[in-house]
Amino acid sequence: MLLKKQHIPALLSAFMLVAGLVLNFARVDLFSEKVQLFWYLSAYVPVGVPVVKRAIDELFKLDFANEFFLMSVATIGAFAIGEYAEAVAVMLFYEIGELLQKDAVDRARGNIRALLDLRPATAALRRKGEWINVNPEDVAIGDLIMVKPGEKFPLDGKLISESATVNTAAITGESRPKGVYKGETVLAGSINIEGVSEMQVTRAYSDSSLSRILKMVEEANLRKAPTERFMRRFARYYTPVVMSMALMITFIPALIVESYLFSDWVYRAFVFLVIACPCALYVSIPLGYFGGIGAASKNGILFKGADYLDRLRNLHSILIDKTGTLTKGSFSVTDIRPVGIRVEELLYLTAALESRSTHPVARAITGYAGIPEKIPEIEKVNEIPAMGMEGRVNGRLVMSGSNKLMERSGIEIPAETINIPFTIIHTAIDNKYAGYFVLADEIHENSRAAVEKLHRLGVREVVMLSGDKDSITKAVASDLGIDHARGDLLPEEKAAIVKQYVDRAKGIVAFAGDGINDAPSLAEADTGIAMGAMGSDLAIETADVVIQTDQPSKIAEAVQVARETSRIVWQNIWMVFIVKALFLGLGAMGLAGMWEAVFADMGVALAAIFNAIRIQRKKIST
Repeated sequence: MLLKKQHIPALLSAFMLVAGLVLNFARVDLFSEKVQLFWYLSAYVPVGVPVVKRAIDELFKLDFANEFFLMSVATIGAFAIGEYAEAVAVMLFYEIGELLQKDAVDRARGNIRALLDLRPATAALRRKGEWINVNPEDVAIGDLIMVKPGEKFPLDGKLISESATVNTAAITGESRPKGVYKGETVLAGSINIEGVSEMQVTRAYSDSSLSRILKMVEEANLRKAPTERFMRRFARYYTPVVMSMALMITFIPALIVESYLFSDWVYRAFVFLVIACPCALYVSIPLGYFGGIGAASKNGILFKGADYLDRLRNLHSILIDKTGTLTKGSFSVTDIRPVGIRVEELLYLTAALESRSTHPVARAITGYAGIPEKIPEIEKVNEIPAMGMEGRVNGRLVMSGSNKLMERSGIEIPAETINIPFTIIHTAIDNKYAGYFVLADEIHENSRAAVEKLHRLGVREVVMLSGDKDSITKAVASDLGIDHARGDLLPEEKAAIVKQYVDRAKGIVAFAGDGINDAPSLAEADTGIAMGAMGSDLAIETADVVIQTDQPSKIAEAVQVARETSRIVWQNIWMVFIVKALFLGLGAMGLAGMWEAVFADMGVALAAIFNAIRIQRKKIST
């Protein structure tokens, strides 16, 4: 921990405390009682006054149920009975604990600061045929920018160059370089490894993936976990009880002890108060959750709050979308079957309509068709969730989508397509069936490991939900070892199934998905998990946890981080309670003095802090 300005009060107080103890031990004549009082008061001021001030501020709000009030009463009382050094030590150790906590929090924020550093100060913008350097905030959507080798992409956009190799480690946690090809998305903060790359900006600076990551992580620390909220409520009762017990320790013995000496029992009461200070809990519990959020974000997993981190540890069932989550969502056209129309015309009209959609199926068809020489006139386009699209292309009514879209319009589909174990996209032109496309979606190489890890972590049910054909969905689920699968689902049907699981489960039910049509299910689940690498804005905004890569195994890692964080937090809670209970008993019986009280309080606080720090250094593996 490097020396900083905020360390000076603690260093000054520590120096004066040690010097005072040495002078007292050496029995220096000049170090009289009055000099000692002045000396230790001077040592107390740098570390004690801020705490006393906080206690007074809370008293004006009629709140004395806090650690500041306990510490102030205990240390002022220690001065009153002549235990000057011990009073200083209490506040000094508290300040040291606070500094250690701040240092740990700074380290947890290290990856966030690294993200801030990733934002380049300038962007090379093409304007009037020339490249000029401008502030990224001045770049508009649709502008062309250039990124040289070793430079960072300043905004989100689509690659114009044929290909590029980028490093996304600081954003997604993925250490391996990634190949990006023409038309694919590049995220702000990615480093261009080789070759000059040109891209077209698709998001403004304030809406870039990097800015959203920073906003989500910073906001996450404002959301308290149930355990944190419980400890705050606990303090409301704990402090009055402790104060009452201290008064009882002081005065009740006068009724039952023959040789009652007021100063002795007041001393015991102040020792009791020092031991009772809940500093360790107030420091270590938030730090544990902050460390968990930091460790997760460093690995490309963003929890939007400590409450979601706490919730995910009790994961009972997880329902996962298929396309784009467990499969790559990068469809490829494998066959085209026209009916009563030339294949070129079928492809042209369908691709023209699908060009107005960002769905993976639409991208596959438009990519297969290529860019037409003459841009068709497209009007009245309507995208129907989980069904397909309809619109007018060069004046002709074109519908393209699933079986349900055809059934909705009363158009009969060929019987041969029913049993084809791939994704089928039908096209109708002017309300007449015109043919179909066969598309294949590759299973993500990470999906099988993800399902295995979730089962190994004790998740009871892994369920796949999809708008794709039921036969395809079940075939993929069987291949991956998924417990249950349902296909042919509309967005509202997915959400209804999620609700059924939530209502009957004895633990937390999560849903993971990436598309706009997944937003209702993400909102319905106890915990929504968005696959954020290529996920829609709506899915990311709705979700409670965002996976910044396209790796499903990160879901299992998120569960592991949540459980490890909870384990460390509860380790600290039990350690504090056990040590406190032991020393409270010893203090009440007069077997522990003020120095023992100091070490019982701050010693256990420091131990709890160091234990909480471990989560930040924990290697995530399942």
